[in-house]
Parts: sequence; C-alpha cells; structure tokens
Amino acid sequence: MWRFRAVLFDAAGTLIRLREPVGETYRRLAIAYGVTLPASRIEEAFRRVLRQAPPMVWPDAPPAQVAELERRWWRIVVRGSFRAADASARFTDFEGYFGTLFEYFARPEAWDPAPGAMETLCALRARGSRTGVVSNFDHRLAGLLEGLGLAPQIEVVIRPADAHAAKPDPRIFDCALRLLGVSADEAIYVGDDAEHDVAGAQAAGLTAIDASSLATLAELGPRICTLSKEKTA
Repeated sequence: MWRFRAVLFDAAGTLIRLREPVGETYRRLAIAYGVTLPASRIEEAFRRVLRQAPPMVWPDAPPAQVAELERRWWRIVVRGSFRAADASARFTDFEGYFGTLFEYFARPEAWDPAPGAMETLCALRARGSRTGVVSNFDHRLAGLLEGLGLAPQIEVVIRPADAHAAKPDPRIFDCALRLLGVSADEAIYVGDDAEHDVAGAQAAGLTAIDASSLATLAELGPRICTLSKEKTA
C-alpha cells in the first residue's frame, strides 16, 4: 500500500544534473577572458566557497529586487572561487565573464534531467501523488524545469525567495507542504545532500531518501513501496 501522499525533490544534483562539472564550465568560459586554471582547482575552490556562503535569503527585500540580489550573490561566489583557486588570476573583463557564466547556467542546454526523472514523475502523478521541488536554487530554476520538460509533472516549486528560508531550515519544507495540503508525515523528500536535504527534511518531519542511494530515480517507486510497508508494520 502506498502510504505517502506527496513526494518532493531537490533540484540540482537530484532531479536535474549539469552536463559537465562546474569546474570545467568555469575553466572553459574563463579562457576567453584571460584566465587559464585547471578545472579541478576551480572545482575544489568553488565547493569550498559555496559551503561558506550565507543562505540566499533576503526576507525584507521587495520581490522585484530578489532576482538581482540572487545574481549579486552568485557574483560573490564566482569571484571568491577564482580568488581561492589562484589569487593572482586576472580577468580582462570579469563582469563580462560573470554575465556569460550566469546566462549559461540559465539555459536548459547546460543541464539534463537526472536518469529516470521523467518516468518517475509521470508514475507518481499517475498514482495520484502530489509532487514538488524544494530547492536552494534561484529564479532561473522555473525556466530550467520548463525547458527540460519536467515542469508539467511538478505541482509546486519552492525556493528560498518563496519561503524566506533556505534548506536545511524546516520552514522551506513547511511552505511546500502547506501549498500541497499534506502533513509532514505524509511526505517524502528526495535529495543528494546529507545536511541540507536528508537531515533538513527529517528535521521538518518528512521521510528522507538520499538520492545517492538510488542507481537512478527509476528506483524511487519501489523504495517508497518498501517505506510504506515499514510505516504500516
């Protein structure tokens, strides 16, 4: 018996995936702006800077300003990543580079649906399950989900700008649950980050599934069936 009424997903790294590593994209696009660094060094620096970055949350900002604040947030992360990778690196035009990079990641062509994503979402909707995305991504997410063909199978998309909170804060999960009309114990969250996704969802009362424990998202249905049986045992 299927005991869960809603299944929520993380976006980047779970439901959608980059076609090439972040470090490689940063490296490749930087060449035209006078910077040549190994992708592995940029990748390591980016991960470190991203972990230290504050949440993408501005509760007092007017909605019309949030997209620009998100863009500025990413500018700081990108600039910090290159400084951490090599403080001597000098761009001929950093603003031009950042604009190119930011727009690149806004294009669906930079991403792919995760293996099994579409079939899993369709199967969930066919069963009558509510579906949603809870992500710390920015305003570009909706366009990506639409461009990758996943949007029609997703009922709600919640970002920090929508909840005035970012994962692992329980409030961002609560926001999605309210919109879907389900309680936390009726929902599953699927994500690939141990702290922000798994621990965050569990702290909000949801059942969490680590996406890295699935070979593809096509394994999600059987896993939910197993969890449903355990819940009623």
